[in-house]
Amino acid sequence: MPASRVGGTAASAQQIKIDTTGVRIVSSDPLGSDAMCSLGEEPTFHVGDDQSSEELWFSRVLGLARLSDGSVAVADDASSEVRIFDAAGRHLRSMGREGEGPGEFDHLWFMWRLPGDTLWVGDYRPWRYHLYAVTGEHIRTVTMDPFYENRSRGGGVLANGVSINVRLEQARRRDFRTPDTWHVEAHGTDGRLLGTLMTLPGRTFGRGSSGILESPWFEANSSIDVRGRTVAVANGLDPEVRVLDDELRLRLIIRWDAPGREVTAAHIRSAREAARRRAREAGDVSPLERTLLNSDRPAANIFPAVSSVMAGVDGTVWVWRYPRPGGVPGQSRVMAFGADGDFVCYLSHNKNNYTIYEYGADYVLGVQADELGVPHVAMYDLLRPAMPLR
Repeated sequence: MPASRVGGTAASAQQIKIDTTGVRIVSSDPLGSDAMCSLGEEPTFHVGDDQSSEELWFSRVLGLARLSDGSVAVADDASSEVRIFDAAGRHLRSMGREGEGPGEFDHLWFMWRLPGDTLWVGDYRPWRYHLYAVTGEHIRTVTMDPFYENRSRGGGVLANGVSINVRLEQARRRDFRTPDTWHVEAHGTDGRLLGTLMTLPGRTFGRGSSGILESPWFEANSSIDVRGRTVAVANGLDPEVRVLDDELRLRLIIRWDAPGREVTAAHIRSAREAARRRAREAGDVSPLERTLLNSDRPAANIFPAVSSVMAGVDGTVWVWRYPRPGGVPGQSRVMAFGADGDFVCYLSHNKNNYTIYEYGADYVLGVQADELGVPHVAMYDLLRPAMPLR
């Protein structure tokens, strides 16, 4: 039977009743803590600076995963390949390519490792996952049913093969007040829709004097990440993360103090001046940059608490605090909460242009751009305070 199709409009789906029995609520005051996590000085894994072979450099990295034997999988954009490297950085094999055949990619997008080192690699359009064995064989393709015409806006694949996908429904009114809607949906291992897990507010948009679609200053946006047995969800506005397990039970609510979030006229002036500075440095003001300078662009009343959230391999929850204009230089934006919900540390490091894709119990795996913007894949030891994680 062919799959039905959904686009930007809401599809009728059964609402999944989330079991909240035994949920643990943990509140903390990170501002009162000086606990710091840091990264090792030198990478324990590095690849991407050797152009002697096509397999040893990357265009844009769209997914990373550390495998059970210490090897690393890298999803590369331009080649539409997943490349496997051993722990010493030697290329072992590649899988996938651009095309329309089995296991071939239209637009490769992110990657998740499941038990047994099975790799689920996202692809669109339509949104689907290509499954590969670590030995390189294409296992099968899982397509969402009903179809997702565009990629998922967040989520990922749980260890049991249930995928959490986010479908965007655009607001009919672009009035700076009506947000888009995120439909967070669970799909079985065969891609069939199990039901709607929750709905979350997306961004709001409107048209100012420029006539270009824009969003307010300091607007909140939801974030959802899935890894292992963890689903981490934040609505962006509140200092709170909700954590579900792989049975889609709400097991933990993490809350923290975030005082002084009122947006003032000084904050708006500072943000607008920063936009002007960036435009001057670029030497050419784009239409999008001009919208940032509009005096009639509205602003939120309070700052969001969260920019984004990530689930660690070990169940740790990593939270990016929303940056405010005039923030303290060098102040870490990243907070870690243990699998039990207790605050663990702030993350501080001196790795320039380093974006972390995966947090492990004792390592981070990410992409570091050199002075020419060429991406390298690097792994560093993650050094935590002397406190156990459950």
